[in-house]
This record gives sequence, structure tokens and C-alpha cells, in this order.
Amino acid sequence: MKRIIYIALSLLLLGQTHVMAHEWKTDPFHSGILFEIKHIYSTVRGHFSNFTGDVFFNPDNLEKSKFDFVVKVDGINTNNGKRDNHLRSGDFFDSGKYPVMTFKSSRVSHASGNKYVLEGKMNIKDVTKDMVLEFIYLGQKENPFKKNEMVAGFDTRFSINRLDYHVGNGKFHKMGVVGKDVDILITLEVVRRK
Repeated sequence: MKRIIYIALSLLLLGQTHVMAHEWKTDPFHSGILFEIKHIYSTVRGHFSNFTGDVFFNPDNLEKSKFDFVVKVDGINTNNGKRDNHLRSGDFFDSGKYPVMTFKSSRVSHASGNKYVLEGKMNIKDVTKDMVLEFIYLGQKENPFKKNEMVAGFDTRFSINRLDYHVGNGKFHKMGVVGKDVDILITLEVVRRK
């Protein structure tokens, strides 16, 4: 009887191991957090060059999957040093007082096909809000350059009102200079050993 229980427990544990949420490492050279915002009539584009992510994902075990990110505000880059310094100032991000933005996931669920839903909390400056984001799982395959490594990809696009997060007090929006809505693209390539 003890032997049967031992075998049953072993099979159960093996089954759980098979569907673990894999830990992936973000490839910083092939990933990006990019944004667009209106400036009077033009569209200004930029990105955050310094971020880290904890990615655990397995489509067969979404309960253990998660996407947590920390973005360093000082890494903002719009190809204009004067503008970037203004964005870091108290008029916008106030990076001296609030050096990072974070996203911490609470749930990953399947929507349809390769579309998934990510729920969590976004923190920017002194504001934390619940977020629901749809992301595309682009798949996974063996890295053509490293045979012992797997590569997976994810994309998500969403918009936020920067004023909801106290990124600016609305002065420049009222002047018609800087828009309030920010379009964001997060594109990830992540890797793990086989």
C-alpha cells in the first residue's frame, strides 16, 4: 500500500513539474518599452532604456504565470536631451523623488487564440491603479544561435492618461502643447535554457 501511495505521489509531482510556469530572462537588446504622445500637431516617440522584468509563463499553467516589471525613469529617451531632462523634472516624472515605475501582475488568463489577459497594478509616481492588459503570445522556438536556449515573444499595446498618474499637472495639456494620452508598446523577447 505504501508503495502505491509513493508511486501515485511521484506521478503527481512529475505531472506538476511538467506544467510549471517557466522562468524567462528578458533579452534587453531585443525588447523595448516604447511610447508615443502628441506635441501640438506632431507625434513624439520615445522609449525607456533601463528596465527589468520577472517573466514566468507557460500557457499550460497560467495560475503560476506572472509578468512583473521595474522601469527606471531616468532611462527615458526621446532623442532630445533638453526634453528628456524636462520629462525627468518635477513638471512631469520627478525622477529624483520617484525613480521607478512598476507593474506587478496578479493574474494571467487566456482570451482566445494567442491572446492573453494580464491583470495587475501599475505604479507611477504616487499613484497605483489596477490595469487589465491584453497581450499577444508570439510563440517560442529554439534560438537559432544557441541550441540549448529557447526564445519566446510577447507584445502588448495600450494607452494611459498620464494626468491620472500625476505625470504633469495639466498645464501643458491646457496650453495645447503636450497631449494627455500616451500610447505604449511593450515588446519582449525572453530566453530560457532548455
